[in-house]
Parts: sequence; C-alpha cells; structure tokens
Amino acid sequence: MTILIADAFSETGQQRLRDAGHHVVYEPKLKGAELTEALARHTPEVLVVRSTKVTEADLDASPDLELVVRAGAGYDTIDVDGASRRGIFVANCPGKNAAAVAELAFGLILALDRRIPDNVAQARAGRWNKGGFSAAQGVKGRTLGLIGMGNIGREMVTRARAFGMPVVAWSRSLTDEDAEALGVARAASPVEVARRADVVSVHVAGAPETKHLVDEAFLAAMKPGAFLINTARASVMDEAAVARAMDEKGIRVATDVPAGEPAGKEEAWEHPLANHPGFYVTHHIGASTEQATEAIGDEAVRIVLTYAETGRVPNVVNLAERTPATHLLTVRHRDKVGVLAGVLVEMREAGWNIQEMENLIFAGAEAACARIRFDGHPDPETVRRIAEQPDVLNATVIAL
Repeated sequence: MTILIADAFSETGQQRLRDAGHHVVYEPKLKGAELTEALARHTPEVLVVRSTKVTEADLDASPDLELVVRAGAGYDTIDVDGASRRGIFVANCPGKNAAAVAELAFGLILALDRRIPDNVAQARAGRWNKGGFSAAQGVKGRTLGLIGMGNIGREMVTRARAFGMPVVAWSRSLTDEDAEALGVARAASPVEVARRADVVSVHVAGAPETKHLVDEAFLAAMKPGAFLINTARASVMDEAAVARAMDEKGIRVATDVPAGEPAGKEEAWEHPLANHPGFYVTHHIGASTEQATEAIGDEAVRIVLTYAETGRVPNVVNLAERTPATHLLTVRHRDKVGVLAGVLVEMREAGWNIQEMENLIFAGAEAACARIRFDGHPDPETVRRIAEQPDVLNATVIAL
C-alpha cells in the first residue's frame, strides 16, 4: 500500500511500515490545498495525520483512499461523516498521549499557583520581584475538580494523589463503583464540580454536546480565585464568559487550546486575552512529548499493519454501532468455490440488503458456516431455494 504521512511522525514508525513492504510518502507540513494536491498525486490507500485537517475535498482527491488514521486521541479535525459516506475507515490512537496531557495540565496548575511564567518574564526583563511573587497558596490539600474521566482524567487522579490533592470528578460514564475504586468523589454534574473544586481541569472531547460546557453558569459556580485548566478543546470553554469571570471573580485560567488557534506550526497570532494577567496560554503542546510521539506512532503503525494484514481496523470510530439489519440468515455449507455466490444471488433477487457477513471455516476446511445479517422481508420460498442449492447443508432465518 501507499501510505501518505502528512504530519510529524517518528522515523522508527516510518521504517516499520517500509519494512512491512509499504511505500511511505512522508510530507509532514501538508495542509489545505497542498494536502489535497498531494493526495491526488500519490493516490494513497492510507492517510496518516495529526493536527492537519482532512476535508471532503481531501477525501475525494485520492480514489484509492481506504483509511485515515488520526495519530492522536481526538478526531474532530477529520470529516468523519464524509469519510463514512465514502466507505473510508477513520481510526484514532486513544490513550497514548494521556500521560503527556496530564503532565502539562499539572504544569499549568503549578504555573498558575506560583506565577512561573511571570517570574521568568520579569527576571528576563532585568527585574527582581521576590516580594511580588511570594504569595502563592500552594496546591496541597486543595480540591482538584475533573470534568471527564477518560484516560487523561485517570492520569490526573494519579498525579493529584502525589500532590496531596483530593479529587471530585464528573463524567457521563463515571459510576459510584468506579469513583470508589479510583479514590475520587463523584459529582452529579459539571456545575457541582465547579462549586466544590479549588482547581478545575477539563478533559472531555470536543463535540456538539460539550460546546461551551464551561459557560456562565459553570463559572458562576466556581469559587472566587479558583483555577481553570483547559487542555481539551477550545470549543469546550466560552472565552467571553471566562474573561468576565477573571475580571469579576479573580478566576485564573490556563489553556493549551485557545480559540482561533492558527493552523500552521509557526505564524503571527493574536488573542484578546493574551495579555490578561490571569490568563496563561500554551501552544497546543499537550501531546507533544517524545514519549507520547513514540507511543502514538507505534499505535498508528499497529492500526495500519493490522488493516493491511487482516482488513480489520483497530480503534475504528465510524462504523455503525447497530446496523439496520432485521434478520440473520445462517447457511451451513460445503467449503467449495461458488457456494456463497449462489446464496447471494438469491438474496439479491429477493431484495434483501446485506448489512454484515462472516464465513467461519470448520477444522479440516471441508465445511463452513456463513452468518449473513440483512435488511429485508424473508419469505419461505427464498429460504427453500437457498437450502436446496448444491453443497448447502442447511439454511435458516431468524428475526433480530
């Protein structure tokens, strides 16, 4: 296969793909029209991206494109719906950058508490201000609130324990049993986390249901002077409401994912809160450690090689959780050429739309069992014709 890698990717991972016999095209600075042109020129079967956006134009550019791998946890930079309409698999690498993001989140917590960036800036400017920077409260004993308890949230719990911070958490999937096992207090809602915590760190996916999760009501519930950390997505936080909360309640905020983030790696940039003394910004570097890059690279390679060898896609995100299939046809048959072709012809004539199909081979490779889920209205005559075909041992239909 031809594999186009359009973002930074480990050399070790590239070599593993080459060693497996694949043609690797490494162009790590592709974006926009350049990506579309490269897809049309190389016609890869596989596209690997990290932060680069993948649009409908990109999906149409390579007629051979079968798989898009997001070398990271989220996949909101990829037109997943467009890929699904075109029969293109989309996969991601969840959990591989969790420790890196948690490390940055805790770095931002400590930076807000000790005002580390301001310390450094004034020292570089030639000003010694020990008196002005000696009023930090410290984090030991302060309550950490977590919004989202996936891989990153759980890494945060481990680090909070090391810093002596009790944790209150909310997640749609967090149960009382899970909370007890993790040693955290379970909140009934995000607002309850905001109300109880001294430091809130957000770790949810960017999605319509999480847009502006941190809104006026959330910020109104936060304690005066509390800290807010966002290493998730810009859409999760209403920055206009945040600006008011910083001015009115003294809330201090650090984000790795500011609104209006540039598409390129290096370019001029402005943000309305960049110079606010209570607002710290990092450059969307949460997953950018050598350890995380290697782990994500290994996972992306595993996905590609598994697909090439088996046709299965680990971590696929755009397969239907439940198909429209209404019935299951089970056909036990001799393992011979053309048997299933005859079965499929009968199904086509009956107007049965096949949704899923698997064919299991018995030991000795003399017999097999096909299980075919379909959407349609089965009739006894079609089932009888299938069952009476040469080398079909038995055929049954059940409703799902």
